[in-house]
Amino acid sequence: MDPSTEPRLANLLAVLALGISDRVRQAEEEAAGHGSAAPAALVALHEFLGGASIDQLRQVVGLTPSGAVRLIDKLAGTGLVRRGPGRDGRSVAVTLTRRGDEAARRILAGRRRAIEALLAGLSSDEQEALTLVLERLLQQLTAARLAEREEAKPPASGWLCRLCDFSACRRDLGECPVANAAQPTSGVVGTR
Repeated sequence: MDPSTEPRLANLLAVLALGISDRVRQAEEEAAGHGSAAPAALVALHEFLGGASIDQLRQVVGLTPSGAVRLIDKLAGTGLVRRGPGRDGRSVAVTLTRRGDEAARRILAGRRRAIEALLAGLSSDEQEALTLVLERLLQQLTAARLAEREEAKPPASGWLCRLCDFSACRRDLGECPVANAAQPTSGVVGTR
């Protein structure tokens, strides 16, 4: 690659990432009826974290302990989650209510629609090529985050997969680039 194009490529990708992030966040927050970390908490509880402790949920969505308690208070107050006994006598397990499950499904659908509208203008060949590039970038991002964790740098935010639709990711078929990149390094099933 010509070195003079690298700053442009980096800038284009950063602007695209920001624009997509804004678009997706708006769709998620509208579907959840809550902002901040609520959409990520609802989707994580729906996809892979049901019955987790508040501390586990806190780590996934990237909140402080007090922030996680406030979030669960807010979600419980609107009937989206319920607290129950945890694995030990000191912890509290968080699960979705029926309303919370429906909200998580709306969040995933809204997120998908926000992105599908952008992808609609690409040919199937372009979509296929983009998929390969995105898989590679996600593998590199996962490797970078794992390296930062080994250096004891605090994570930039919550887990990469906190808003992931696991069935769309084809995680169960072994096609998730994040899980595949994380598996050999950490033994973790790649949601961080």
